[in-house]
Amino acid sequence: MKLSLARLTATQKSGLAVALLGLVAAFAGSPYRGPVYTVDAQELARVVETTVDHVTAEDVADWIIQGRTDFRLIDLRTEGEFAEYHIPGAERVPLTALAGYGLQKNETIVIYSDGGIHSAQAWFLLTTQGYKGATMLFGGLEAWKDNVLFPRPAENPTPAQSVQFAKMKEVSKFFGGTPQMDSTAAVTAPSFTMPKLETPQGGAAARGTSPVKKKKEGC
Repeated sequence: MKLSLARLTATQKSGLAVALLGLVAAFAGSPYRGPVYTVDAQELARVVETTVDHVTAEDVADWIIQGRTDFRLIDLRTEGEFAEYHIPGAERVPLTALAGYGLQKNETIVIYSDGGIHSAQAWFLLTTQGYKGATMLFGGLEAWKDNVLFPRPAENPTPAQSVQFAKMKEVSKFFGGTPQMDSTAAVTAPSFTMPKLETPQGGAAARGTSPVKKKKEGC
């Protein structure tokens, strides 16, 4: 039976990646493969199961709007993909260069790619080396598009969902996105235009906070 990765949830993808990488780590005993790290499989399973290895796109958007500087946002995608669009404040770091990039083991590190597999690999790599603050953007850049740039209302929304959508409309505008008023709109439609690569401004009105400090884009 064939397994379709496209049909897996982000948690399932990350769990699969962790399992595969754990199997590789168990047999990586050759001195030519670099250092070997001890992995607490039970602890890794607990982290994945409780999803503390994830942060949501909404969380990251809120941190950026607040002007927080106590986290690093790492984009694992190619140079061309990064140049086309990336989350404001992200640093492009290929997976192969991650270990020597100079990240601090005591800082919050949010990793993302298009989906979940590469992020899970990077998270596993950092976690096994003692980076306690390593985490993944749940759903990757696709979740950022769905929930932050192009949010759409729920079908027959509850009052709480209506309030949340009203908030996300303002967040979307802050990042140069386009809120969708049709609950059936597809984010993959050709009519969706990605925002220009510039630090968003004017978020204080949307969040009731002080203006966002100018942040460095790219790496």
